[in-house]
Formats: sequence, C-alpha cells, structure tokens
Amino acid sequence: MSSLTPQASPMTVRPIEAAQTYALRHAVLWPNEPLSYVQLPDDIAGHHFGAFIDPKIDRDVNNDSKNDSGSDDRRDDCGSGELVSIISLFIDEKSGEARFRKFATAPDWQGRGVGSALLAHTIEAAATKGATSIWCDARQSALGFYRRFGMSGEGEVFFKGNVPYLRMSKALP
Repeated sequence: MSSLTPQASPMTVRPIEAAQTYALRHAVLWPNEPLSYVQLPDDIAGHHFGAFIDPKIDRDVNNDSKNDSGSDDRRDDCGSGELVSIISLFIDEKSGEARFRKFATAPDWQGRGVGSALLAHTIEAAATKGATSIWCDARQSALGFYRRFGMSGEGEVFFKGNVPYLRMSKALP
C-alpha cells in the first residue's frame, strides 16, 4: 500500500461520458446486482465527472483494478490517468434543483481526499450552471461525509434494498 496523501496525489477532475461511470458504480455501490442496475434512464441528460489519478502513482495502490487479461478497465481513453472516483449531476432548470447520484470512489482511494475533491467540483459545477440547491440520497453510513460539505438531512430514513438512506441537501450561493 502506498503512503501517498491526497495532497501528493496528482489528480484531475474532468467531464466523462455516462458509460465511463458504470464500472465503478457497479463495483462500489451495487456489486451483487447486474450492471444494468446502475445505469440510469436519465444518464444521457446528466453531467458526469471523474477523478483521475496520474498513471505515475505507485501502481500497488490499485492492483485490483486489473481484469483477467491484465488490462486496466478504469484506464482513461487518453491514457492520462486511472479513473478512481465518479459522480453524476442532474439539474432541473425549472426548479433550480441539482441532484447528484451514483457517487463512488474505488475502495483503495477512499479516505484520501479524492471523493471530497470530486464532490467539491460537482457542487461548484451545479452552482455555475445556475442551480440554487443541491441534494442526494445519501447512504446512512456516509452522512458525516456529506455534513462536512454543509448538507443537512431531510425527512425520514428510507431503504433501497436493505441499504438505509437519507435525503441530504444544501442551498447554493
């Protein structure tokens, strides 16, 4: 395991295609469901972002990203980094509400600032695109993470399958 800190990790956040989110969505969020389970009907209307780690970073951190043929399914088309975190943003222009969904970070990169950087980018993108608020359905296990971004819980806990969730939201400047 590498001893890299988030500050030492050359990372970029950039727009990606919806299809580029599917592998991480599936592997991290719903690995026991078919891949189609993580594909959203409105993906075509979304803004999708990915966090990429410079390929020069210690490869031992992500040995499990190799498939049976030895290639890397999370390698970006340009070869300019490994996709380690993804998020999808949907904006309702009529209401001004933005919603992010299917936010996932590869397990080896969780707790290292990558997801925080990606969420901060997404919140800023929503505000730049005219959204006045942002919300998500947060897994109960991640509520503290979202609270650090100024999000507050709304309503009651509900379940998707056997996973408890709570709607979290915040106003945007």
